[in-house]
Amino acid sequence: MVQAYILIQTEVGKARDVADSIADISGVVRVDAVTGPYDVVVLTEAHTVDELGTMIVSRVQMVPGITRTLTCSVVRL
Repeated sequence: MVQAYILIQTEVGKARDVADSIADISGVVRVDAVTGPYDVVVLTEAHTVDELGTMIVSRVQMVPGITRTLTCSVVRL
Protein backbone atom coordinates (compact mmCIF):
# COMPACT_ATOMS: atom_id res chain seq x y z
CA MET A 1 0.00 0.00 0.00
CA VAL A 2 1.05 3.58 -0.70
CA GLN A 3 0.02 6.32 1.70
CA ALA A 4 0.06 10.10 1.48
CA TYR A 5 -1.07 13.08 3.50
CA ILE A 6 -2.95 15.75 1.62
CA LEU A 7 -2.74 19.23 3.14
CA ILE A 8 -5.71 21.30 2.02
CA GLN A 9 -6.47 25.01 2.00
CA THR A 10 -10.14 25.91 1.69
CA GLU A 11 -12.27 28.95 1.07
CA VAL A 12 -13.08 30.83 4.28
CA GLY A 13 -15.74 28.99 6.26
CA LYS A 14 -15.64 25.84 4.08
CA ALA A 15 -13.30 23.57 6.10
CA ARG A 16 -16.13 21.54 7.67
CA ASP A 17 -17.94 21.06 4.35
CA VAL A 18 -14.72 20.01 2.62
CA ALA A 19 -13.80 17.58 5.42
CA ASP A 20 -17.27 16.02 5.37
CA SER A 21 -17.19 15.56 1.59
CA ILE A 22 -13.69 14.06 1.57
CA ALA A 23 -14.49 11.58 4.35
CA ASP A 24 -16.78 9.71 1.92
CA ILE A 25 -14.10 9.16 -0.75
CA SER A 26 -12.80 5.61 -1.13
CA GLY A 27 -9.14 5.42 -0.04
CA VAL A 28 -9.44 8.14 2.59
CA VAL A 29 -8.27 6.78 5.94
CA ARG A 30 -8.61 9.86 8.13
CA VAL A 31 -9.73 13.48 7.79
CA ASP A 32 -8.92 16.20 10.34
CA ALA A 33 -9.71 19.91 10.40
CA VAL A 34 -6.63 21.72 11.70
CA THR A 35 -5.36 25.21 12.49
CA GLY A 36 -2.46 26.94 10.78
CA PRO A 37 -1.72 27.50 7.10
CA TYR A 38 -3.83 24.47 6.10
CA ASP A 39 -7.46 23.87 7.01
CA VAL A 40 -7.85 20.12 6.48
CA VAL A 41 -5.34 17.24 6.60
CA VAL A 42 -6.24 13.94 4.96
CA LEU A 43 -4.49 10.56 5.20
CA THR A 44 -5.05 8.49 2.06
CA GLU A 45 -3.96 5.08 0.85
CA ALA A 46 -4.04 3.18 -2.42
CA HIS A 47 -2.50 0.09 -3.98
CA THR A 48 -0.21 2.03 -6.34
CA VAL A 49 1.15 5.53 -6.78
CA ASP A 50 -0.86 5.87 -9.99
CA GLU A 51 -4.09 4.90 -8.20
CA LEU A 52 -3.30 7.40 -5.46
CA GLY A 53 -2.64 10.15 -8.00
CA THR A 54 -5.87 9.44 -9.82
CA MET A 55 -7.85 9.59 -6.57
CA ILE A 56 -6.29 12.92 -5.60
CA VAL A 57 -6.73 14.60 -8.98
CA SER A 58 -10.12 13.22 -9.99
CA ARG A 59 -11.86 12.94 -6.60
CA VAL A 60 -10.24 15.02 -3.84
CA GLN A 61 -9.33 18.11 -5.85
CA MET A 62 -12.85 18.24 -7.33
CA VAL A 63 -14.48 18.84 -3.92
CA PRO A 64 -16.09 22.31 -3.89
CA GLY A 65 -14.42 24.80 -1.53
CA ILE A 66 -10.82 23.61 -1.99
CA THR A 67 -8.41 26.32 -3.12
CA ARG A 68 -5.07 24.46 -2.91
CA THR A 69 -3.66 21.04 -2.05
CA LEU A 70 -0.20 19.77 -1.19
CA THR A 71 0.44 16.02 -1.27
CA CYS A 72 3.12 14.49 0.97
CA SER A 73 3.96 10.84 0.30
CA VAL A 74 4.64 8.63 3.30
CA VAL A 75 8.08 6.99 3.26
CA ARG A 76 9.28 4.23 5.48
CA LEU A 77 12.88 4.86 6.55
